[in-house]
Amino acid sequence: MQITLTTWNINSVRLRMGLVERLVREKNPDILCLQETKVEDGKFPLNDVRKLGFEHIAFNGQKGYHGVAIFSRLPFEMVDKREFCQKGDARHISIRLGAEAGLKQPLTVHNFYVPAGGDIPDRELNPKFGHKLDFLAEMHEWFAGDFPQANGRALLVGDLNIAPFEHDVWSHKQLLDVVSHTPVETEAMKAMIAVGGWIDLMREFTPEPAKLYTWWSYRAADWIASNRGRRLDHIWASPSLTGTARSIEILSEARGWEKPSDHVPVTGVFEID
Repeated sequence: MQITLTTWNINSVRLRMGLVERLVREKNPDILCLQETKVEDGKFPLNDVRKLGFEHIAFNGQKGYHGVAIFSRLPFEMVDKREFCQKGDARHISIRLGAEAGLKQPLTVHNFYVPAGGDIPDRELNPKFGHKLDFLAEMHEWFAGDFPQANGRALLVGDLNIAPFEHDVWSHKQLLDVVSHTPVETEAMKAMIAVGGWIDLMREFTPEPAKLYTWWSYRAADWIASNRGRRLDHIWASPSLTGTARSIEILSEARGWEKPSDHVPVTGVFEID
């Protein structure tokens, strides 16, 4: 069966529900994973989401910050929320699809919002950067441990706040000391990909040296003209899903929508039994 999945850092789901509606109208995903929903669970706009045709909804939120959510047209049989660094942050949620969704074998979808890490790439001077590195270390430990056995077929998506490769940023040399592209971060992400056997699907379909961006700063007066982007948003597949992806699309024009997020949606289409 064909499954279309979109991931997007929406930067406040209540503020930008109109943009979510536009995305759903244009791309019609079966599964929509959002990050930075910025709403506590009791105030999540469930009715607005159901009006878009998503009957199956899972979210992990907190007031004013962070937050992740998964909307699905397909029924899921399990929801899990994993805490990292004992901070109580709402930065992860996963769902498992099974026979009720029409699948012969289960499929787990993990939705992450990795800490941005602040502005100074030094854990001694900037606790936020230390938190980010610790978060990545816990992810690595999980992937190296019981994750493969516990999850089987898995997709990992979200705003991972790292542009790992040279052509994932507008200027590799100028951003080597900028949080999101420092060597300690990029090497940590590459190590995570390696230990988990993950397939970086965006780069599978568009290898380097082609530029790929999913984020453009609000600080740019003209984001199109300057085009100083970074690829901070990702779709990864477990080794058992090799060959199931049919396409990957970055909806760059969403950065120019009215009152946009600084991130744009990324959509993958899969053929999965």
